[in-house]
Amino acid sequence: MTSIELTARVSGSARDSRRGVVRLHPEVLDALELSAWSAVRLTGARETVALAAAADAAGPTGVVYVDDIALMNLGMTEGAEIVVAPVAVEVARQVTVSGSRMAEATVSPETVRMALTGKVFTAGDTVSLLPQDVSPRTATNAAEVRRKMSTSIGTTWTNELVTITSTSPDTPTTVHPTTTITWRTPAGSPGSTGSTPGPAVPPEPSGSAPAGHRIPGNSGTPSGAGDTRVEESNVVGVEDLIGAETTARRLGEWLRLAFEQPELLRRLGADSRLGVLVSGPPGVGKATLVRAVGADVGAEVVEVSASGIAALEARSAADRLRAAIERATSASGDRILLLTDVEALLPESEPPPLATVALDAIRGALEHDRLAVVVTSSRPQSVDPRLREPGMVDREITIGLPDDSTRAELLTMLLRHAPLEDDVRPSEVAKRTPGFVVADLLALCREAAVGAALRHREDPAEARIREQDLLDALTSVRPISMSTSDNLQTGGLTLDEVGDMTEVKQALTETVLWPLQYPDSFTRLGIEPPRGVLLYGPPGCGKTFLVRALAGSGRLNVLTVKGAELMDKWVGESERAVRELFLRARGATPALIFLDEVDALAPRRGQSGDSGVSDRVVAALLTELDGAEPMRDVVVLAATNRPELIDPALLRPGRFDRLVYVPPPDAEARREILAAAAKNTPLSEEVDLFAVAEELDGYSAADCSALIREAALAAMRESLTAAEVTAAHLAAARQAVRPSLDRAQLEALAAYAENQQR
Repeated sequence: MTSIELTARVSGSARDSRRGVVRLHPEVLDALELSAWSAVRLTGARETVALAAAADAAGPTGVVYVDDIALMNLGMTEGAEIVVAPVAVEVARQVTVSGSRMAEATVSPETVRMALTGKVFTAGDTVSLLPQDVSPRTATNAAEVRRKMSTSIGTTWTNELVTITSTSPDTPTTVHPTTTITWRTPAGSPGSTGSTPGPAVPPEPSGSAPAGHRIPGNSGTPSGAGDTRVEESNVVGVEDLIGAETTARRLGEWLRLAFEQPELLRRLGADSRLGVLVSGPPGVGKATLVRAVGADVGAEVVEVSASGIAALEARSAADRLRAAIERATSASGDRILLLTDVEALLPESEPPPLATVALDAIRGALEHDRLAVVVTSSRPQSVDPRLREPGMVDREITIGLPDDSTRAELLTMLLRHAPLEDDVRPSEVAKRTPGFVVADLLALCREAAVGAALRHREDPAEARIREQDLLDALTSVRPISMSTSDNLQTGGLTLDEVGDMTEVKQALTETVLWPLQYPDSFTRLGIEPPRGVLLYGPPGCGKTFLVRALAGSGRLNVLTVKGAELMDKWVGESERAVRELFLRARGATPALIFLDEVDALAPRRGQSGDSGVSDRVVAALLTELDGAEPMRDVVVLAATNRPELIDPALLRPGRFDRLVYVPPPDAEARREILAAAAKNTPLSEEVDLFAVAEELDGYSAADCSALIREAALAAMRESLTAAEVTAAHLAAARQAVRPSLDRAQLEALAAYAENQQR
């Protein structure tokens, strides 16, 4: 049966959330010979099934969009590789479910049947009771389900989950009106069938695989959510941990001491207990590192997904965690309890009551000999500090972002078994992937393979990946650390394509690109690279355009935000947003933070009436720019047309080191802007752009672009079959597009720039 390996991404659509629906690219649906709303089997550490719908055709082909419930059923985390294949689904004769005490006591089996109608599942799956009202073929009455669930449980019913205990037949099934639904009755209660009370952990399958790895042909039995035992045959070797050799060596030394020489540690006054936090950006390979080192020291790794446990009801989550820890403590030999994404279970802010239970369980596990506890987190600052107290998880190692040379080695390793054309140069591809971690590079290679497969459909025997396939894949694969909502798209633009502005381009090249491209020269000359640059000038004169060109020239990851977007009425939220912005940038280096309209974000302190929010945001910015934690390979670029409103503390050297004035375009610059705007617009021979530019005094760059657009529309109004734009059309456009530059503002900005040069 045809199957495809894809990267799991959490769907941002609230419409699909928790309804048993996954989204696949239309080309993937075609490759699997599926129609929309067909059932598919998803294979990760465990197996589950779902309905496959079509994703946006403009999106990446190598991604499957899932929700948190599907990830929990798979025993995987976002960014992991899962296998998608068609699956046959039968109508269930009987389904037994278990859930919270409140649900079992108040929700009738008939209501559960209605809630499950239209979904597909297998025994062991966790399923939401939200009705599946997305598929056009669903026959359920969603409004009736919502009313009954709300009446039975209250407003929290949308968070209610049930576990599919058993199905008849024992295959992927779906619910029809003829299906009988029964609640699993706890042992000892009336009508008991001898079931084990509570959601017990099923026996561990012999072929379970760790997150990110797959055993070919393994169909296994789903185990408890979040709990899986790692087999050595599926573990990456320590020699393949490119870029993390030092981290792996240190972790291996700690484990060998704790396992092999605990008496030596005690004699020297050290504790033989070992708790380690492995931190690093998402997708960098934290869990893979632990598995590899565990196999290298001969220890068995029992892996628990904290995010999978945290999604369960509190009692079930506590039982699941205790069962996993008991499995680790009862095994013989050296063991490692690996708890991934620990911040989901033990958050710093408002930790749930379950956090105390989890901490006690971890503390108890650390008391056992020959058992080490290793937790991973991509946001260690968001982990409950109680976990990192002395005697708990009190050691930390970090895996950093790969640099250009490391990414080249990783690409070479990931492509070593793929047929390649002679033109593939991993070093060149690595230079175009700033901020990519190993999970991103794996997605890039897979997307390139899909592109090559589509090109060689007629001659599969000759299929090879070429370098252009890898470069084309960059248009759809973004680093995990980057959000599409705050990422500035450059469109292939570079500084060479920006007309005129010679002094401005030189200033930006020296202050932004040189420190990232030639760090050795700065070190040799003892120069501290600038941390921030302020672009100021009249509106519409190309400040944002310059930033896009700068990002394209330097191949930087750009996080962009308008100043007002970080302001929040809740106490502490604006400061937290600033911290998280800089944290994302540090996780995607080399990176450029672009603060548009920075005057709204950092006005002069003491002059705003917003209860001190602006003052605290300015303080947060100052702390990030020159605080105790240095910024490496991160430059802050801000833009404004009101520089006099910015707090002066931000403008001193060491913060915004360079202030660059972007003047209004002169006649020559206006001609180049008109030519660039009209490169796809056919102009008649009588049109003299230089003469037009001479007459456009007071027009900004945006005005010049709007003038060409309006002239083309004037030609269309005259005739929908018009083939060119004439001078008469440009003259008519000038009546509609008036100059927007304010002379008083221009004089004030020129005076400000002159004052800065003194």
